[in-house]
Amino acid sequence: MAKNFGSKRIVVGAHYGFKDWLSQRVTATLMALFTLALIVQVLLPGEMGYDKWAGIFSTHWMKVLTFVVIVSLLYHVWVGVRDIWMDYIKPVGLRLGLQVFTIAWLVGCAGWAIQVLWRL
Repeated sequence: MAKNFGSKRIVVGAHYGFKDWLSQRVTATLMALFTLALIVQVLLPGEMGYDKWAGIFSTHWMKVLTFVVIVSLLYHVWVGVRDIWMDYIKPVGLRLGLQVFTIAWLVGCAGWAIQVLWRL
């Protein structure tokens, strides 16, 4: 009679990091589409000035879409910077400190983005 020794743990294997890779591609695509839509609005006839720029972001749907893109950008940055810290910073305490600083900085950027968007 054969006995099974060891744990029945599933080895992660080749799919490690797939969600991060996919999130990077999805957020990059979303940011690229938003950039194209913004360029189209800027290139529409009319003089480019503060009034036109403020008009683009004056509608509620554009503010929400812009905030979604900003959140996507922040998540995109977090995944990339986190991977850099994990790959190149070996002391665990320093790596943790850098990750906490990065999170705090990104949350601050999100707060600043909310203020800027809803101030227009």
